[in-house]
Amino acid sequence: MKKQKKYEINLAPSIIFETDNKISPIRFNGIPAGYEFSSLIETIKFLSTNELDIPANIVDKIKAINKNTNIKVFVTVSCPYCPQAVITGFKFAMINPQYIKAEMYEASEFPELANKYGVRAVPKVVINDKISFEGALPVDSYLSKVLEA
Repeated sequence: MKKQKKYEINLAPSIIFETDNKISPIRFNGIPAGYEFSSLIETIKFLSTNELDIPANIVDKIKAINKNTNIKVFVTVSCPYCPQAVITGFKFAMINPQYIKAEMYEASEFPELANKYGVRAVPKVVINDKISFEGALPVDSYLSKVLEA
């Protein structure tokens, strides 16, 4: 129970990362299988190297966010576009871990949440439970939606 509380685990299965004794602002809810396995590998890669490959002007805008922001990305294991949406959200959270948290949800494993957020197509990104979009947007468009929320 102590670890469940420490890591704020509310769903199972969940994958949470810890680096330098800090809990990472990203998590996988559900098994990252199928196309999402590449998201897991990419996440491990950028957590270990800190190479996020995002233009400096976008990084500056992400770092300037000073309000709590939660990015939920709903995926399915058979969607080839979902990893891009997940990785972009995760990179935003890694750039600004104080204010941005990002989570992947495998929609078929959590149908009650998928229904709550009206997931009809994936990837579906929900920001602060206010703004949502479907598809794998380019980084600048994704950031526009985050800033809108």
